[in-house]
Parts: sequence; structure tokens; C-alpha cells
Amino acid sequence: MNHNHKPVPGLPARDSFVSGWQDRLQLLDSVVSTQEEVKKLAEAGAPEGTAVRAEEQTGGRGRMGRKWHSPKGKGIWMSIVLRPDLPLALTPQLTLLAGVAVCTAIREVTGVPAGIKWPNDLLAGGRKICGILLESSLREGGLHYAIAGIGISANLTEEDYPDYLQGVGTSLLIEGGGIPVDREQLTRAVLTELEYLYCLYLDQGFRPVKELWESMSVTLGRQISFTTPQGRSEGKAVGLDENGGLQLQDEAGNITSILSGEIEMI
Repeated sequence: MNHNHKPVPGLPARDSFVSGWQDRLQLLDSVVSTQEEVKKLAEAGAPEGTAVRAEEQTGGRGRMGRKWHSPKGKGIWMSIVLRPDLPLALTPQLTLLAGVAVCTAIREVTGVPAGIKWPNDLLAGGRKICGILLESSLREGGLHYAIAGIGISANLTEEDYPDYLQGVGTSLLIEGGGIPVDREQLTRAVLTELEYLYCLYLDQGFRPVKELWESMSVTLGRQISFTTPQGRSEGKAVGLDENGGLQLQDEAGNITSILSGEIEMI
């Protein structure tokens, strides 16, 4: 397992950490969206770490309401309930945390050198291999719960991708040289990494997540263009700020942060 984690007071060493969240995983056959299934469970009071994985989603979605291609038996389509005591402004950190956990699990289980594109995509060979969608529910102005949706394209072949995803999406099977992925093993690894890193985050704050994210990023050091409601700009990605915003340096050396928006690596 990942040996970059420092021992945490009150937490067992990483190698001896046993995930309790694996026992809260429900396996379903076909759903419209695992996000919607987990939302129902969360509203009914399901404990933190409750997760649903489906064999297929008929209406899976990504950020900005985009459709997420989730064919039957080919991937890990999963959503998990989180109930952190966090200010709403810090919830983007949970997206970054989930990205680190999934990237770590993919690297360890499959050997595929996945990397993270800010804020929530995992790439391999320059193409998208996984997307992460974090949705928050508010109560009395604060965070009630969050749902982390994780879509990993595990065993898709090139033929499984519709025309609009040709050249954009890839899978662990393709990037791993045709070796099928054990989806059960990868699911367990994702839940273990996610729970451990989440406990670490609640104990030590964002810094350990930030350092791990920066070490796995394919965005940093690259010139990017980004689009926000204010328009389109360019800059060099140089790091994360303390809130999880992406720090960009312009030609004059000035550094600004963006907390949300669409980026494109140039």
C-alpha cells in the first residue's frame, strides 16, 4: 500500500488499516444513477461510508450535468456517503481527496500510471480513465452530507466507447495492455484508500492531501487555459492553495487561484 502516509495518532499504520466501509457496500444490477441511490440512503440517515456500486447506470452523470458512459459489467460505478463536520467552502477539498484515493488504488492494483487533472479527472495516456463527482446537501446553511461519485472505466474496450468519446476516454484494460481488471479487488482498494485518507484529513487537515495530490498531478507545470463566468484566461499551473484552489501564474509572475471552472491543458 501507499507508504507516503505518515502514522496518524489514533489511526493504525496504513499497512494494518482495515476499512469498515467495505462492509457498507451494496451491489446493485442496473440503476439510473448511483448518486441518486445513495442520496436516498443518505436522506434516510445512512451512516458515513455507506456506498452503492452498480453493474450499469442508465443515466449516469458527470460534472456540469454531462452524461457518463457506464456500460454493464465494464466499470466501477459507485457513490459513497460522507458526513464531515466541514464549512461549506472547504467541500472542494473532498473532491481532491477522492481523486488521490482513487489514483493511489488504481496505481497499486493495476500498475497503470494514472495521474490527476484538476480538479476531478484521472487520466492515463492523456485520456480520461475516471471521473469524480462530489455533490453536497445543505441543512440550515451548513453541510448536511456529501456524496462522492466515482466512475472508473475498468474493462472497456475501444469498441465500447461511443463516437463522441473516441480518443477522449480510455480504460484500465486498454492502458494496462489488455489485462482485465479485478473489479472487486479495485473496489476494495478504493474504499480502503478513501476511508484512510478521509480519516487522515479529518485528523490533520488538508496538507497531507494537498501534498499527495500535487505529487500525482498531471496539471502542475503545464500551461493551461481556463474558463470561468468572468471569461477565458491562461496561466501556468503551479500548485494548490490551502483551500484546494488551483494556483496559476501569469506572464508577469502574479499568482491567482481558481476554485472552480473548466481547464484545458495547452
